[in-house]
Amino acid sequence: MTRSPGTPLPPPKARRRLREAAALTQTQLADRMGVTRATVRTWESGRTTPRGRKREAYAELLKSLAEDEAARAAEPAPEQGAAAESAAGAQPAPVPVVVAVRTGPGSPAEDADSLVLPAKPLAARDSREAGTAAAAPEAAPAPAPEPAPEKEPAPEREPESALAALTPAQAFDALYEFGTPALVRQTFLLTGRRELARESVERAFQTAWENWPEVARDRDPVGWVRAVAYEYALSPWQRFRPRNRHPEPPPADPGDRTLLNTLLRLPARHRRTLLLYDGVGLDLPETAAETEASTPTAANRLLNARRAMADRLPELADPEVLHRRLAEVASNERLRAAKPPTVRVGSERRARFWTRAAIAFTAALIGTTALTLRTAPTQYEPPVSPGETVRGVPPKVAPGALSDEELELRQKLRDALQAGPERLTPRLE
Repeated sequence: MTRSPGTPLPPPKARRRLREAAALTQTQLADRMGVTRATVRTWESGRTTPRGRKREAYAELLKSLAEDEAARAAEPAPEQGAAAESAAGAQPAPVPVVVAVRTGPGSPAEDADSLVLPAKPLAARDSREAGTAAAAPEAAPAPAPEPAPEKEPAPEREPESALAALTPAQAFDALYEFGTPALVRQTFLLTGRRELARESVERAFQTAWENWPEVARDRDPVGWVRAVAYEYALSPWQRFRPRNRHPEPPPADPGDRTLLNTLLRLPARHRRTLLLYDGVGLDLPETAAETEASTPTAANRLLNARRAMADRLPELADPEVLHRRLAEVASNERLRAAKPPTVRVGSERRARFWTRAAIAFTAALIGTTALTLRTAPTQYEPPVSPGETVRGVPPKVAPGALSDEELELRQKLRDALQAGPERLTPRLE
């Protein structure tokens, strides 16, 4: 028995464009569909796809939004068109601008203690994922807007067209300066080691530069680098390094020291899940995807980590307080990282080294194989066992000159007759 294919849905970018064209927020669309805002976001990002009745209802809603958009585009509006033309003649049209955030040493993001970890409304997020979120007053369906005189381009395509003019090195430098300060502090909370945190983030960005086409097309480049940095920092091989065998100086503040020690006592998987959810502010599906676990498994790890933290520090039972304290502990540490050109040059140098090493190893292997084939025997020759000394056998007497006694005895034997019967000789008869 075969199952009929599901209702076709437009691509994820088209879903988001239709929702924004209808002036609907993700919360309003979630209220119409009877799901959470996080679920709508995963539908629009392409990570998940609705099934069953939810798929059919979502397809019908998108179809109606597309029909409304087509109707608004085809509807004539002479008065509004004239007003738009007059306004366009009086004031030039706005030009999309891409703002670059400067986060290097001495920048506002580096000096400000509040810009350590990206924060999200944790209480609202927990209530939505638990299914107990109440509808906010501003989440009510808004009245249909007036038809626009001109169709504006999709907002998500403006930054892409602007960023397309950047060279790969400039795009990498912008990503590095934007994400390095927060990633170094997050990795410090994950490992408790300042030098390891800096090295992990730099090695992750070097790996990102080696795979830059893939990272540049990723929906979340910072998340790609964060996953690589966390994997490198939590690698089991780090414990065998000599410098990681000795503890580093703890934070100066007693409260920060207690919180960091309590956090480091958690298992690595629980600590990573807690940091991603309550520290970075990711949703539960995103946390599960980054830790390569299922959503129920990630939820269990998060609950166990929160319970362990609350048992040792009861004041951190509230997720909001825990998020604030993690941000404070990370902001109190002044952690620095190398410049973007240094990281890029180090990545290229490391790539050249491993390329030359692979070429040298291949050449040595080919030479060794050729030498073996040249000098190896063409037929089998059994080995000759070495001689051994046999003990316990008397040595063989070699012939030599006879003594006087021996000569006298020989002459006596020759002269004297032998005792015994005479020799019989045959006779003819």
